[in-house]
This record gives sequence, structure tokens and C-alpha cells, in this order.
Amino acid sequence: MRKIIELQQQLVPDLLEVMKKRYLILHQVMLSDTIGRRTLANTLEMTERVLRAETDFLKEQGLLEIHTAGMRISELGKTMLEQLEPFYKSMFGLSEMEERLRAYFGLTQVIIVPGDSESSVQTKRELGRAGCQVLRQVMKPTDVVAVTGGSTIAQVANQLTTPNVMKEMWFVPARGGLGESLDYQANTLASTMAKRTGGQYRLLHVPDHLGEEAFASLMQEPNIREIVEVIRNARIVVHGIGDAMVMARRRKLDRDIVEAIAAEGALAEAFGYYFDRSGAVVHKMKTVGLRLEDIVKTEVVIAVAGGTGKGEAIEAVMRFGHNDVLITDEAAAHEIITLLENKS
Repeated sequence: MRKIIELQQQLVPDLLEVMKKRYLILHQVMLSDTIGRRTLANTLEMTERVLRAETDFLKEQGLLEIHTAGMRISELGKTMLEQLEPFYKSMFGLSEMEERLRAYFGLTQVIIVPGDSESSVQTKRELGRAGCQVLRQVMKPTDVVAVTGGSTIAQVANQLTTPNVMKEMWFVPARGGLGESLDYQANTLASTMAKRTGGQYRLLHVPDHLGEEAFASLMQEPNIREIVEVIRNARIVVHGIGDAMVMARRRKLDRDIVEAIAAEGALAEAFGYYFDRSGAVVHKMKTVGLRLEDIVKTEVVIAVAGGTGKGEAIEAVMRFGHNDVLITDEAAAHEIITLLENKS
């Protein structure tokens, strides 16, 4: 495919630009469900005149539907996008980056979506869609899936669908709550995934950060022990990756602990553990839920994270070495590769 693309660039260089433009239009309309021409033009940074000509063409081809409420992608358009995706990735170097990161970190699969989820809601939604695709590929009807919280994993939860009702599948929170917005809590996301797939769920009504006495007391409760046992035996874990200092503040850790974490070189946080540049754990919290030893034994560990500012954090967690799949965006992938090149 790479050879064909190079030949096309030499023979008809304008063709690739036209393909890219039309692909991005269809892709943006799909992510938005329904969108007006002016909003779409602003999002893609096109003039309305140019966009009108392109959308009229795509409508004539049966790829777009234009209604009074706005534009929607047709089923034919969705099929076209699926078929074009590998070509698009190869054309703009995403496939090459995916393979480079996969080989470097020893992962089973890397998926890179176009854009920067730090500045684009649509790109973050695309991260969620890619997460759903991977999850559907690895899920079995009787699995237990543990999920962490966060806005990116919320995109996975809110878009997850399955062709069949998964009555025997369980979704559980990987950890306790942070006491923030319910929309992004692991409990909420586990229940959302269950409802959208017809599966079942269990909730963990405990704070994520516990003192020694509170932890010991809670672990004496039979109901807590039961759900924790289910969580720690999950076959699949879906998690986000956070900046270490941001997550320490969100967890309202004492100032001396935050300063200690910073002094130890923590760059990333995932499943309640703080990782330094080499992927070593420099701080762990006493918490109910998944432990490091559970992550090591988990059959499928899927990380979904993106954004320019997450490059260092993602690299640190990947160096930890127990992820199977990384789903990230173009901005973070470029940052990670730059970091790897500087180190080499």
C-alpha cells in the first residue's frame, strides 16, 4: 500500500489531498451524529463555499444525508469510512507509528486516531470509539471487565454496543471513587457499559483513598470482600492514564505526600499507582480494588489515553510493561516518539 501511495503522490498529487479532505468531512460528520454546515466548516477550518461543494458531492454519492437539522452520515458513508481507514492511516503515517510503538513497548496492538483529544472533543470521542472496537474484539460472553474512571473512559462507556445481549458478562469498577463528578466515576461507567450491552454490574461504594484503619475495617465486610474478589479476578481491564501531579491533587493527597511523589520523579498515574520515567512504581496508595499484582496477572489490559500533554505519562506506563493494547491519538503518539528518539 505504501508503494501505491507514493506512486499516486507522484502521478496525481492532488488526488490525495482531495481524498483526505473528503475523508475528514465524513469522519467529522460521523463523530458529530448531526452537524450544521457552518459548525462543520469552523471545525475543519474550511470556508463554507468549499465545504458546500464537497458536501454536495458526497450527498450525490449517497455518503451524506442532508436534513433541515443538519448533516448525517449514511450507512454507505460509514462503510466507506471503515474501508478507507487503513488507507488513511498508511497515507499519513499513522500505521507506521502504530507499528513502531507496538514493537518498542512489546504490545499486542496499538491504535492511533487522528487529532489531539486535549483540544478536540471529537478526537476524544474517536478514542472512545476505538476503545469500543478493541473491547468488542476481546470480550467473551462470560467475562468480567474492570474499568477505571475518567473522561476518556467515559467516552468508551457511552459508545459501547454489542451485536448481541451479553447477559452473563459483568462490568465492575477497578477502584473506589474520587468524590468528583458522577459522570466520570468508575461505578457510573461500569453500570453504563452493562446497560448498553445487556450485561450485569456490581458497584464499589468506597472512597479510592483510604487510611490504614479504614482499609482494614472495610476489608472485614463480607459484601466488600465479595465484590473486591470479583474485581481482582477480572479478565479484562480498561484504564486511563493521568498526569501524576494532576491526579495527586484530584485525590486531595496531603501536601507532603504530593511533594514526595514529585521528588521521586513520578510522571504518570494509572489504577492508583504512580510511575516514574522508567515505568517503575514510586508510590502506591492503600485502596480497595485492583492491586499491582492483579494487573500483572490480568489477561487483557487496555489503556485509552491521548493528548499532547499525556505523552510522557503514557510512555511511563507503557514502560511498566503490563499493557496489551494502547489506544491513543496522533498528538500523543508524536510526543512519545519524540521522547523515544531523544533517549536513543
